[in-house]
Amino acid sequence: MSTHKEPNKKGIFHFVSYMIVGVFLLLLLTAASITFGAAEMSLKLAWGAIFQFDPNITEHQIIHTLRFPRTVADIIVGCSLAVCGAIMQGTTRNPLADSGLIGISSGSTFAIALCMAFLPGRTYGETMLYSCLGAAITTGITYYIASIGKRGMTPQRLVLAGMSISMLFGAFSTFIAIKYEIGQALDYWSAGGTASAKWGELAFIAPLFVVGLICAIVLSPSITILSFGEDVASGLGIRANRIKLFSTLIVLILTGLSVIVVGPVGFVGLIVPHIMRHLVGTDYRYIIPASALYGAVFLLAADLLGRLINRPHETPLGIIFALVGVPYFLYLVRKQRREFS
Repeated sequence: MSTHKEPNKKGIFHFVSYMIVGVFLLLLLTAASITFGAAEMSLKLAWGAIFQFDPNITEHQIIHTLRFPRTVADIIVGCSLAVCGAIMQGTTRNPLADSGLIGISSGSTFAIALCMAFLPGRTYGETMLYSCLGAAITTGITYYIASIGKRGMTPQRLVLAGMSISMLFGAFSTFIAIKYEIGQALDYWSAGGTASAKWGELAFIAPLFVVGLICAIVLSPSITILSFGEDVASGLGIRANRIKLFSTLIVLILTGLSVIVVGPVGFVGLIVPHIMRHLVGTDYRYIIPASALYGAVFLLAADLLGRLINRPHETPLGIIFALVGVPYFLYLVRKQRREFS
């Protein structure tokens, strides 16, 4: 009995330790995100703007209307994308799974391009709905294409199908942008960033984010079992198809709200869960909360870096993530090839 309990205690200790470190990093980066930018302010001034807001002080207005909602948006989107990646990697048993790589974000982007072209007077809720519908369509197409054939869906086929769908719907979005002269607006949005985040928009997506995160944590024990294979899950009484359906709905909602806030940035859901799996183990009861926390840390750090490296100009998040994510993706691909060779 002792040999069985010891690894669990060790895993819990590692999980709690990394979560404490993550909370410290989150608080540190939150303070830095509110303090630093095109105009640098003291931490005392930033603290006062949050807890003793004075509308007559210009710096308080900047922090309250621009920097603070931007920081909250970074936290929500970072959590959402990392949790989506963790869920997809667990349910598909594919360490390369990510909402950007398997075509989900491209569907949301195409839907928003259509909204820009044909529904200029749309509400934020309608944009969110269309974004999720676009994500659902491309997800369905990707899974269908990856499942065709005698071998069925494999991790490699899923990534290849997803990348093909991403390219296809990316081309569709470009065509819409050129045809209806929305290229500048779409390019600005596609570059990625939370600079335009507003309190009203965050108030709309926050309940969906909280519900999605709670559902992901509730499903995490079943995702852990499913990550060992559908045969194992069926033997333990887990209904694999039902878990996959609920997991996919969570991914669509969290991806949809992330895309309308920050644009189609990629690699957060690829990198963060993969690192967390090495740090806290293979139990998704640990991976999903840890991914949520460190996804927020990762996005805050990237956004802060984008603001500081070329100040007073900003570097889009898409560029920051590409510089970090592409080498990491190539490393994972090479690692996968070594494992299967």
